[in-house]
Amino acid sequence: MNKRISFYTILIVLAYCLAGCKDDVKSAGQAVLDDDDAVVVYADTFPIWSMMDSCEAIISQADSFLLGELESRYGLVRSSILTQLACPVGFSYPEGSVVDSICLFMYYSSWVGDANAPLAINAYLMDKGTFNYSGVYPTDLKIDDYCSRTKPVLTNRQIVVASEKMDSIANESGTYIPVVRMRVNDDFMDYFWAMKSFESQEAFNKQFNGLLLETSFGSSTMLNISDIALGVYYHFPYSKAGKDTTVTDMKAFYANSEIRTVNHLDYPDKKEWIDELLNDSDTYNYIISPAYAYTRVTFPMESIVDSIMQHMVEEEGDLIIETKRPYVNRAYVRIDVTNKYTGSEADKTSADWLQPAQYMLLIKESSMKRFFTERELPSDTCALLSTLVQGTDSNGDAIYYYNYDMSDFLTNQLRKHTTDSELKMMLVPVTLVANSSGTAASAYSAVRQQQTMSATQIRSAKNGMKFEIVYSGFSIPSFTDED
Repeated sequence: MNKRISFYTILIVLAYCLAGCKDDVKSAGQAVLDDDDAVVVYADTFPIWSMMDSCEAIISQADSFLLGELESRYGLVRSSILTQLACPVGFSYPEGSVVDSICLFMYYSSWVGDANAPLAINAYLMDKGTFNYSGVYPTDLKIDDYCSRTKPVLTNRQIVVASEKMDSIANESGTYIPVVRMRVNDDFMDYFWAMKSFESQEAFNKQFNGLLLETSFGSSTMLNISDIALGVYYHFPYSKAGKDTTVTDMKAFYANSEIRTVNHLDYPDKKEWIDELLNDSDTYNYIISPAYAYTRVTFPMESIVDSIMQHMVEEEGDLIIETKRPYVNRAYVRIDVTNKYTGSEADKTSADWLQPAQYMLLIKESSMKRFFTERELPSDTCALLSTLVQGTDSNGDAIYYYNYDMSDFLTNQLRKHTTDSELKMMLVPVTLVANSSGTAASAYSAVRQQQTMSATQIRSAKNGMKFEIVYSGFSIPSFTDED
């Protein structure tokens, strides 16, 4: 075992040393062992291409949701929320209970845009349909299929200024979380109070489809909503030790993981902005979330395979026999990020509101739908994950980039004998769901398309992106009748 480890270590060191001496690689590699058992090592550089592409929709499955309108250098985005509420199965109000009021609560963890610009929030009863828990819902679903907007929930629209944090509450760690508290109107209060017992979530959904939350004015602020709840305040008579009293209480109905919440996103002028950004595609590409634009990176797979495999085969008459097993030792793709944030939160301008994504997935375009609908994790056969890396250049200035090690990915493609002329991969901003199971297999349990605001400007392939590969070939053992 130790001999095998030492052999591979020597081979990898050799590959790195030879990467800068391409002309001498072949002869040096052949000299490692006898001809029959030779290990060959080569290096090649291949051109790659990149181009921004519009993203029409993503699967809505975030832990926080956007609400509001924001106009930035990439155009206008409007975001609404359609949500069910979780049923407190088995609960019933005490006998003689009387409703006092019902309030809708929205907690926001942060915001993007102008913290002092007002926005008006409206809420409506979803009166035309609801969601199936096992269903998959895109961010461009039709609101009209679920809500007519003829049954308002609030007494008046709620005016919110993000920075004021009017009804902040402290969480367990002592941090204050901003919350918007909105009293519902009498019609909705009577409707919701009429549901006195709760047998199941399915039965509850038939009585109460859910709520639509949207804004009616304000195009400078987008709230990141972390929690939504409906609080029913009521009182009931209670007798203890022969004395009658009145007890006041509150029952909360939450929008949690037991039900479906969907973020609806609308970019009314996206096409014009995409066309404008494409004019700059020789210099820069863009990845903008949520559901705005991705960037496609294309690798010349046929040229890569042909270049590598020509050193792994021998001709015997009319036959071409693979005599060596290919292995890619080194294949890095670095994506340079050109937009950076250097100011404080208070110093941000409209050009700074959208920052580079913290996590970026490089994924086979043909696998994207399956990967996200089936909730897969990154692997060497489908998708590679990178965190935004901060470094310094030769002048000591900060630089940002994503780095992808594609060596195992390409080795897998080679051994599958792929016949694709090109390998198309997409750069997709994602969020990670922390692994709470306590296992050390992975730090995260899910990877989701990013549903918060971000904009990542990258250097295009024509503007400095290159793909260098160091690869080797191991002799495939031959067997005879005597073996």
